[in-house]
Amino acid sequence: MTQRVELATVRDRLAVDGLVTEYAVAMDDGDWQAYRGLFTPAGRVDYRSAGGIEGNAGTVAGWLAESLEAFPVRQHLIVNRRVRFGIWEQDTGDTAQVQADYVNPMGPGGQDGASAAPDFVCGGRCAFALLRTEDGWRLSEVVVREKWRRLPGLRATPVIN
Repeated sequence: MTQRVELATVRDRLAVDGLVTEYAVAMDDGDWQAYRGLFTPAGRVDYRSAGGIEGNAGTVAGWLAESLEAFPVRQHLIVNRRVRFGIWEQDTGDTAQVQADYVNPMGPGGQDGASAAPDFVCGGRCAFALLRTEDGWRLSEVVVREKWRRLPGLRATPVIN
């Protein structure tokens, strides 16, 4: 029985990790239909610490589509993922929490569709709450906590030891 439980945990961990990756890819590709599909019907998102809005996933997806239009070059790198499952009677539960750090370079597109180096970079930590549904794991909540931001034309302050 232990082996079966461990295999189920590994499968869930891979599915949860894949969902977080799909979240990042949907943001980068501007695939707002896919973004909405990653959430439960009652799924919520909070981007207020990064200058955004808080609300249901559908409303936030509409806001993202409009806001990120100015940044066609974007890459959400989500790393250092800590996954914790809800436990019920020594078996994997139907909830999960993921804490992960992110770095997000963004910038305008180059001329004539050519790529251009990003000139805006921010980073912080995401808290993902997930729920197992009949359709697999889905996001029930995403909270972004921006920790830093580098804007165009600003130089980093040198560190003095």
